[in-house]
Amino acid sequence: MHIIINLILFVLILGIIVFVHEFGHFIFAKLMGVYVYEFSIGMGPRLFGWKSKNGETDYNVRLIPIGGFCSLAGEDVENDDKSIKKDRKLQAKKPWQRFLIMFMGPGFNFLLALIIFFFIGLIGAPSTEPILYGTVKNYPAYSSGLSKGDLIKSINGHNIYTMDDVSLYLAVADHKKPVSIKVEKKDGSIKTYNINSKKKTVKVSGQKQTTYKYGISLKTKTKKGLGNAISYMFVKTGSLFRQMFITVGYLFTGKVGLNDLSGPVGIYSIVGEEASQGFAALVYLLAYLSINVGFLNLLPLPAFDGGHILFIIIELIKGSPVKPETEAKVHTVGFALLMILMIVITVNDILRFF
Repeated sequence: MHIIINLILFVLILGIIVFVHEFGHFIFAKLMGVYVYEFSIGMGPRLFGWKSKNGETDYNVRLIPIGGFCSLAGEDVENDDKSIKKDRKLQAKKPWQRFLIMFMGPGFNFLLALIIFFFIGLIGAPSTEPILYGTVKNYPAYSSGLSKGDLIKSINGHNIYTMDDVSLYLAVADHKKPVSIKVEKKDGSIKTYNINSKKKTVKVSGQKQTTYKYGISLKTKTKKGLGNAISYMFVKTGSLFRQMFITVGYLFTGKVGLNDLSGPVGIYSIVGEEASQGFAALVYLLAYLSINVGFLNLLPLPAFDGGHILFIIIELIKGSPVKPETEAKVHTVGFALLMILMIVITVNDILRFF
């Protein structure tokens, strides 16, 4: 029974993220006067839908509950409807208008995360300050000299601003070497500790995972109220955005490999894990994944929103637009490569179960 519940939650979370993303594209396309052929949630065969009163846009729900799209006039130059007026097509719009249409998909994902974090902060959220709560017995940090109340300033030379930074830099550290942690003690003095990790194998949602623990506890008191809500939504969103930026950088440098990435299967297992921790954990996961989707879509890669934005920037630099046929071919190749990457990641996700 829990498998069915997890599947429903998985579809619901991805559905909300995709809907918000595509709605961002949709609403700004409408605002800029672009003709919208279709707004769909899901992929594959159409299950049900309706037509707008003016007969312009089809609103559909499709069979495969992963993904979605907003089909705009002028995107597909080869199969575009020739009867649509030229000024209603995407390519006829000014660069700043096209930029907003492309950017507001990810932009709405960030907005969703901000709203969620606002309400989490309003009801009650842990402080984001990287203050040490304590150390765990039988782990290296326990006898290192670190103590409750220490403010973590840097890890291996990387400045630390939030707890998310601590988790990230400990995760990507070379576990064959001691990690260098600089802290500010309660008396204001600055001290540096070199701490080894302890290898541990755990089972998460049926998957065996090898982790390296230092025995550092970052649990803090919960804060709530309007002031905390405003602070938390901006600090947390900015922190996770910065974490994504650093992670992508590590992916290109090799510190993070393809095996560390998760696709739909991996996300499904994470949803199951978070569901066992309660509603609040699922809501947080929704915000976290929304930021991930928004950030990844802004990368300047073909088939991504960032790829379209890159062509707009190229147009502004060279003073004339890139041929629509050329851009379409680049995005088609990029989409094919993206699908291959997703297959590789999905296979890795499945192999983790065994």
